[in-house]
Amino acid sequence: MSRPNHDSTSFHDWSEGLTPAQEQLQSNLSCLVDGELDEVAAAHVMVQLEESTECQAFFEDARRFVRLHKDMADPERLEARMAMMTGALLGEGEMVAEAARADVVHRLATIFYQLGKAYVLAGVDGDGFRERVFEASVEVDDAKTSGRGFVDGVLLSGKDARTNLNWRQARHLLNGRLEKIADPLEKGERLLMQALDTESEHEEARIYLGFLYNHQGKKIKAAEMYRDVFDSALCEENRGHAANQLGRLYLWEEDYRKATICWRWLTMSGLADRDERFWMARFNIGVAYALAGDPSRSTDYFRQLLDAHMEHLTEVIRYFTSGPELAEAIDSQAGFAELLLERCPELFQPDAHGLEAQG
Repeated sequence: MSRPNHDSTSFHDWSEGLTPAQEQLQSNLSCLVDGELDEVAAAHVMVQLEESTECQAFFEDARRFVRLHKDMADPERLEARMAMMTGALLGEGEMVAEAARADVVHRLATIFYQLGKAYVLAGVDGDGFRERVFEASVEVDDAKTSGRGFVDGVLLSGKDARTNLNWRQARHLLNGRLEKIADPLEKGERLLMQALDTESEHEEARIYLGFLYNHQGKKIKAAEMYRDVFDSALCEENRGHAANQLGRLYLWEEDYRKATICWRWLTMSGLADRDERFWMARFNIGVAYALAGDPSRSTDYFRQLLDAHMEHLTEVIRYFTSGPELAEAIDSQAGFAELLLERCPELFQPDAHGLEAQG
């Protein structure tokens, strides 16, 4: 990398007179400062750093510039920097340092969570599972590569010193330590537990671990995990996912009252209407009331569902026709089918896509 011919050595000098390849290297070096390169790109850049003193000089300039930019954009960071220079660290500076530490810790925990989720999805009924969870899985190899690149960036930038984590051990875990384990569910559980060891309050990892426990038949452990997330999560959507999965557990236990309480929280909080992932809440409530022997309330919720989410009519009809428990509940209660036909005639007609309701 040829350095521009200027007397000044300021960061801005590096943006002039560069070839496209040099500009790309400049961009990659800047990304490496923030730990945002995948493993392949990070390894390539680190080779260039080892071989070129000019690249090393730019990298150090980039680090200084990033720190200066963040300091100028955030008065608290600037105060913290000045306080450290004078040997009198301010309370606000400690807060800023803690926020920076928490950010890299959360990102590492999320890498373990994403990988754990990918293995879990590989070990269960893929399509059915995806209908019940809130995020699509990531590709395992891609997640490993990105994760190792992030860890390399943190190690190179010195951010690991701010934490109490063993980042080199984390990289070993991302680099094949689990390959001897054949069962993807066991790998998933190990990685989800590692996510929680890294950040004990990682909400999504706890939700997926609860779902894995449920899949393994550990219903009590799953329920405890969901209740804990619902009670403590800062993200309302994560509370919604916990409530939804708790409702499924209560339905399995035939505790229809508690199941409806969980799903009604989704409708009362507005999540069922604000977030497309929760549109099934009213259908679930209708099913719970049907199984509990209350055709009137059940039909009310099925009507509310159609009024609010007519775009999902095809899916609603499919759920009606594929659930033997619901069909049995409707057939076994006098007048239920007639009430349903009167209140929800759309369910008994071919929908816009040609799917005809059965029975």
